[in-house]
Amino acid sequence: VFPNPGRVCSGLRLHPDRERLLYPLGSALILRTIKDGQQELLQGHTNDVSCLSVSRSGSYVASGQVDCVGFKAAIIIWDYAQRGIYAQLLLHEAKVEAVDFSPDEKYLVSLGGQDDGRVVVWNVASRQAICGSPASGRSSSSCLTVQFCNTNSNLFVTAGSSALRVWELDPQNKKMEPTECRTGILKRVVTCIEISEDDQFLFCGTTSGDILKINLRTRLLSDYGPKRSSAKHGRSVSALRMLRSGHLLVGSGCGKLMLCSATGFQALKEAQLEKAVTSIALSGEDQRFFVGTEAAQMYSISCQDFRPELVSSSHRSGVKDVAICFGTSELFATCSEEDIRLWHIDKPKELLRITVPNMTCNALDFMTDGHSIISAWDDGKIRVFAPESGRLMLIIHGAHNMGVTAIAGTRNCKRIISGGGTGMVRVWELQSKGHRLLETMKEHKGTVTCVKIKGDDKECVSASSDGVCIIWDIVRFVSLKMVITNRLFRAVCYHPDIYQIITSGTDRKVVYWDAYDGSAIRELEGLLAGSITAMDISPSGSHFVTGGDDNLVRVWDYMEGVVTHVGTAHDAVTPDAEDDDGGFGQSASGGFKEDGSQSSREGVAKKTSTLSSTHGSVKERLSWCYGDKTPGVLGLKNHGNTCFMNAVVQCLSNTDLLAEYLGLEQYRDRVNGELGADERQAARGDVTEHLASLVRALWTLEYTPQLSVEFKVRTRGNCC
Repeated sequence: VFPNPGRVCSGLRLHPDRERLLYPLGSALILRTIKDGQQELLQGHTNDVSCLSVSRSGSYVASGQVDCVGFKAAIIIWDYAQRGIYAQLLLHEAKVEAVDFSPDEKYLVSLGGQDDGRVVVWNVASRQAICGSPASGRSSSSCLTVQFCNTNSNLFVTAGSSALRVWELDPQNKKMEPTECRTGILKRVVTCIEISEDDQFLFCGTTSGDILKINLRTRLLSDYGPKRSSAKHGRSVSALRMLRSGHLLVGSGCGKLMLCSATGFQALKEAQLEKAVTSIALSGEDQRFFVGTEAAQMYSISCQDFRPELVSSSHRSGVKDVAICFGTSELFATCSEEDIRLWHIDKPKELLRITVPNMTCNALDFMTDGHSIISAWDDGKIRVFAPESGRLMLIIHGAHNMGVTAIAGTRNCKRIISGGGTGMVRVWELQSKGHRLLETMKEHKGTVTCVKIKGDDKECVSASSDGVCIIWDIVRFVSLKMVITNRLFRAVCYHPDIYQIITSGTDRKVVYWDAYDGSAIRELEGLLAGSITAMDISPSGSHFVTGGDDNLVRVWDYMEGVVTHVGTAHDAVTPDAEDDDGGFGQSASGGFKEDGSQSSREGVAKKTSTLSSTHGSVKERLSWCYGDKTPGVLGLKNHGNTCFMNAVVQCLSNTDLLAEYLGLEQYRDRVNGELGADERQAARGDVTEHLASLVRALWTLEYTPQLSVEFKVRTRGNCC
């Protein structure tokens, strides 16, 4: 599914080579070839990318991110040719609002978010800050955007709420001086700015729907418009770009895209797009340009006919579920907030979009005959659609009180099994003129997260957030077996031979269970930290796939219990000597790669059990086990011992003894050796186990705040 370039203002950029588009996707940057749609990923951020800029020659790309309050938000300068990190800059608090390169590429200016409020100029060559200052002169105002002039590398502009300043940089004395632009009685919130090629005028788009024209030499308001309220550009001006002809491309908050004159700002041409325009990327030849919108649509538009052509599309928010059409590997459907979309694997645009306003689809499934898509919605209804036309074929009102959270269809296409927010599992019979509720099964105490049906349509299995997995007889409507654990189940699958099921959840493990007696057969370490959030098994049963909080997709050999491939976007990056903190390099090339000693950390216990000191130093052995992450301190949510824990993580990078003990899991040998056979069931070194998991997660940048909470809860009463 192609990503949404509309989440970040001015986030869609055309590289100067005119061959690739750049835009953010979560914590990654996407490089998409215009000709064939091929993609590359740049990964290095630890949270969502909030801004993006490309240098004039295209040699560098800069991106900033958001982070939690109290943490530094990183700016990364990328070497475009090498597809790697050139520099990582840490100074702003919580969020980087905007970044921009100077025309000679010597400097990068960055603007902090509302919690930071600073503007900082960086030297690209030395990777150091030159100077910084509060972005606005008043505490009540805040800046939203920044841009360098086109001919003067010592002049840039910041703008925002009651703040419009031109800054003059003095790099020799490491200072910068602002000058307020005077707009008279006009008070506006500026959302975007554009500077003419000769640096004579500054154009400012505002939330009022008009455009301000500022003389950059005098810093005075030269013109503004449209002056009539009826002619204003929608709710707000959200994007601005100036063509070489002198006309302006104006994107509005109501989805209008207009070609306007630079005097009077009257619309000459216009096109209506879906949702607010957030980005306009020029080709440099005034013939064709690209537009990104808040609705996750990317358009290509010709300046001659001004007719939008949809290039790619995606969901506006997170994808809740995905289902592949039975009997083919090329068609699949996804669901999200307000819609279901049908895709072909080779096309970046959806084949069909089914929209239900103001509702969220939690799960979906194809009936095996291919005649219908069944879907579970948060309004408590089950909706059945035709996959060819999107026509609503059936709606089951009041299927579950707190929303339908899981759904599956039988192979004979006559029944639907659904799970809800209250823990109920219900069996529905589809009839020629409606539906009938056959049974409600009420064993679960928490939300049903997953439902799968056995191949003979006589049994089903349901997983729940209450830590219980139940195998049901859907002929007699009774529970056959119940698996109770201390984990929150997220996913469950039947093996095609129907004798086993596999489960995954918040304990980061994949467990094989006997479907007849409910006993655990095998347990695999799926992640170092976090939850396994999704899982499916191949039709032959030879492989299964998992996805988790670490943003990686892993393909497993079912019989061997080992990872064969990892869907990742990492490649080796060697840090500079002065910046090396004991880390071992990060990777940055997209796609799946076969599992090996340098590409995956799966099966860590298996690796470390056969790893001896003859394999090299501690750092080499740690690199062998954790080679696809850059070690370092990501930061720890406070639960009373934060300073101690961060010190432990630093020691893990620099102290061989502790690195061997926690990183290479030598504590397990010691715990197992000191505990007697009778004691091992009662005591397994739980505190050490949880401490080691938390430290490894921090060190390998896989930390999530929930890990801190789990560590505190699970070790409460065991440590002082």
